[in-house]
Amino acid sequence: MNIVAIVGNVASDPELRHTQGGKAVCEFRVAVSRTNGSEADFFTIIAWERQAEICNEYLTKGRRVAVDGRLQHSTWESKTGEKRSKVEIVANRVHLLSGQTGVDATPKPEPVAAGANTDEDIPF
Repeated sequence: MNIVAIVGNVASDPELRHTQGGKAVCEFRVAVSRTNGSEADFFTIIAWERQAEICNEYLTKGRRVAVDGRLQHSTWESKTGEKRSKVEIVANRVHLLSGQTGVDATPKPEPVAAGANTDEDIPF
């Protein structure tokens, strides 16, 4: 079974691109603190189609996220003939979490239109 779940902070702003067939793909990195808290591991996340578009729209560096998906291992040969490989997480789901590091996560109050009722106007 190939299942992985991580919780961490977005380490790089997402990059959205499209395949030749027109499918959206978004790539970003997530930093996950190790148990001791003094070190972190960095994971490349790949999201596809509608989820890719949502990640590109709402994720920014520092945003706290939970990602569940599967590991994908790729190998290729570079232009110089060297063998290369990488492991990525292909996201099934990306969850935005409320806590952020280095970013003000306090919700901004909605502006009240002139003449609109407020909670203080409600008699109960």
